[in-house]
Amino acid sequence: MGNQMDKLSHLSYAEVPTVDPTGLDTDDGPRIGVSYIFSSDDELEDGCALDGSEKESNQEEEHFDQRDEVECSVYHRDECIYERSAQLEVYSPENLLNKCKAGDLVEFVASGQYPHWAVYVGDFQVVHLHRAEVKNSFLTDASQGRRCRIVNDSYKFKPLGADMVVQNAMEQVGLKDRELSWRNSECFAAWCRFGRREFKMGGEIRIGKQPYRLKIFTSAKHSHVLEFQSLEDAIMEKRRNDHLGRTAALRELACHYRNVEGSKKQPGAQ
Repeated sequence: MGNQMDKLSHLSYAEVPTVDPTGLDTDDGPRIGVSYIFSSDDELEDGCALDGSEKESNQEEEHFDQRDEVECSVYHRDECIYERSAQLEVYSPENLLNKCKAGDLVEFVASGQYPHWAVYVGDFQVVHLHRAEVKNSFLTDASQGRRCRIVNDSYKFKPLGADMVVQNAMEQVGLKDRELSWRNSECFAAWCRFGRREFKMGGEIRIGKQPYRLKIFTSAKHSHVLEFQSLEDAIMEKRRNDHLGRTAALRELACHYRNVEGSKKQPGAQ
């Protein structure tokens, strides 16, 4: 074995202690989520379908059903720092260009894909982390046929000035592979706008208490909560659920709890 370490990633809820999605969990509080210490969803995201095939940018528009999005919030201790609004309107890339201002955060969405984030820098262009490289692209090309929306207010941090956001983005263009400090396009774009180290790889030490909570709303009255040691880890799990979609994510949770209940009924179960 030597000093070689296997790459770690989220496998399934079977390996992760979780909270009952009915909201009737008998334990004292939320459980600890998995830590994505060595994995990167950038290898799987950005224009890839669930089967891993890459989408051509000139293909017809991708399907997106906003009703299949996983409704969720992220908390740092008791403060909500991220919230997905069901009221956010989605547009075609061409229509979004009429609404963007330099420094805006743009999210490209399609069913069965990781959402892709970018920073609008003006002149119909965005800067984004794509395939382990920070690139400057036309917004319509970066969209790859996906629907688009402005997500400036999803994170509740105080933003930098528009000029600084654009400068942060443009200064990173051309970075790739081991030069990168972000694990995915969302962390990169959010760092450009807010300048917070929490969005960078290793920006927070994953030791000790779990100050971040990812709350997944399973119904109008019930939610499922995971705790994480870093914002980066919480974002990774949020994006994984975005990739699955609401129906598949809730099915996974339900399957997990059936397995948990089944194991409790086995002879000798604690």
